[in-house]
Amino acid sequence: MAPAVGIKRSATQTITLPPPVVRDVIRSTIPSQTAAEAPPSAAERAVAPAPAVEGFLCLEEVDGRRWSYVVDRSSGAVKGRGRGGAAGHAGASVRAVPLQSPLPPAEEIMAFIRSYVVPEGFPDSVTPSYVPYMSWRALKHFFGGAMGVFTTRTLLSSVGVSQSKATPGAIAINWILKDGAGRVGKMLFARQGKKFDYDLKQLRFSSDLLLEIGAGIELTTAAFPQFFLPMACVANVVKNVAAVTSTSTRTPIYKAYARGENIGDVTAKGESVGNIADLLGTGLSIFISKRNPSLVTSFAFLSCGYLLSSYQEVRSVVLNTLNRARFTVAVDSFIKTGHIPSLKEGNSQETIFNPPWRHEPVAIGSRFGEAFQEPASFVAIRPLFEDERYIVTYNPTKDKVYALLKDQAKSDDIIKAAFHAHVLLHFINASHARRLKQKRKQANPDRPDYGNLYSRNMDFLAHIAESCKIVSSSYGTFKKKAREQGWIMSESLLNPGKARLCGGVKPQ
Repeated sequence: MAPAVGIKRSATQTITLPPPVVRDVIRSTIPSQTAAEAPPSAAERAVAPAPAVEGFLCLEEVDGRRWSYVVDRSSGAVKGRGRGGAAGHAGASVRAVPLQSPLPPAEEIMAFIRSYVVPEGFPDSVTPSYVPYMSWRALKHFFGGAMGVFTTRTLLSSVGVSQSKATPGAIAINWILKDGAGRVGKMLFARQGKKFDYDLKQLRFSSDLLLEIGAGIELTTAAFPQFFLPMACVANVVKNVAAVTSTSTRTPIYKAYARGENIGDVTAKGESVGNIADLLGTGLSIFISKRNPSLVTSFAFLSCGYLLSSYQEVRSVVLNTLNRARFTVAVDSFIKTGHIPSLKEGNSQETIFNPPWRHEPVAIGSRFGEAFQEPASFVAIRPLFEDERYIVTYNPTKDKVYALLKDQAKSDDIIKAAFHAHVLLHFINASHARRLKQKRKQANPDRPDYGNLYSRNMDFLAHIAESCKIVSSSYGTFKKKAREQGWIMSESLLNPGKARLCGGVKPQ
C-alpha cells in the first residue's frame, strides 16, 4: 500500500492526504474539484479542531431520578483562541442539573433506609413472596431480641453475678463451659448434611421451636440456681443445634427469592432487616424489664409471638423443588383432579410441622426386611418390576407402602418410584373405603368383625399389578404438567434411604 503524503498547510499545521491511488479515484469521481478544493480526509477531520461545545450534553438516570449534563462556562470567563483559530472558553466544565425537585427530608430518609433493607432493583430483583417472608422474619427477630434480654438477665443472676460470694473466676469458668457444650452440640448436629435441603421448611420451623425450648430452660435456672451449669449446658446445646439448622437453611431460602445473580445482595439486606428488628426488640425489652414484669407472663407472650411469626415466615417461602411434603401435595392433586398445583398453591398446602410420632404412609429407599415379611410376596411381585429400577410393595402389618430402589436407580427413577408408591397407596385407601362402606351396610354394624381385621390388605397384590399399568401410562403426563407449573423435575429432594437392591451373582 502506497504511503500517505504529508503537505504543509502552514507553519504550525500539517494534514495527511490519502495515498495516490485513492486520490486518483476521488478525482475521477469528482472531476470538477481541484486538489485544493477536495473534501478533507478522515485524518484531516481528526486533526481539525472540534467546534465549540454549547449547552446540553446528555441525560442520566439513577434509581428513577434524572440529571441533565450541560456545559458550564461560568467557571471560566477568559476567552482564548484554540487550535486552528477557534475561539473558546479556557475554563469550561460539565455541570449536572437535576430534572426534578429535591426530595423532602422524610423521603430522603426513607430512601436511605431502603438502601439498607431492600435489594437493588426492588421489587423487580426478587420474587413476589419476598415481602411477606421478610415481614414475618422481621417480626420474629423482634420477639427474639426482646426475649434475649430476659434470658441473659436470668442466666447472669443464676450464675451468681448478683451474689457477692461468687468469685469472678468461678463465674467465668461456668460461662465458658456452657458455651463449650453448645459448640460441641453444633458440631455433632452438622453431620445431618443433606437433610437440611430435603426438609428445609420443616427443619427451619423446628429450629425455632428448639430455640424457644432452650430459652425456656435458661429461664428455669432462676428457680434452680444450684443446677446452673448442667441446665445452662443443655440449653446452650439445644440453642446451638437450632443455630446450625437456621444457618444451613438460610441460603436456599434467599436463593429462592433472588432473580438473577443477586443472591449476595438479597442475603445482605435480609440479614440487615433481621438485625434492625432484633435491636428494636432488645431496646423495648430493656425498657420493659426495668419495671420487673412477671417472668413467666413475659416469656409466654414473647414465645407465642416468636413461634407464630416463625410459622408464618416459613409458610410464605415458595420453593420450586419437590421434597416429600410438596411431592405428596402434587401427586394427590394429580390423582384426584388430573391437575398439578402451581408453585404457590403447592407450597401453601405443604405440611410444615411433622411430629416424630406421626405415621408416614410411604417410605422411599427402605430396607428389604422392612418391606417384606415373607418371601412369597417378593417372589410374586418381582416380575412386575423387571424393567424398572425400583420395586413397590405394601406391608399389611405396618400399614405402609415401601419403594425399594435398585443400585442402578437415578434421580428420575427415584421420582417415578415415589409416584408409583403414592398411586398404590391411593388404590389401597380406596379399597379400604369401599370395604368400610359395605361393612356399615351390614344388618348389625355394631358387631365387631374380627375376621375382616386385615380385609384392607387381602388383595394388595392385585392393587400392585393395577398400579403398574396406571403408572406406565400416566407418569409422563405427570412430569410434563409439573414442569409446566414451574416445578423442577430434573432433581428431587425426596430424601431416599441409602439401601439399594443389588443385582448380579448370588453370594457364596
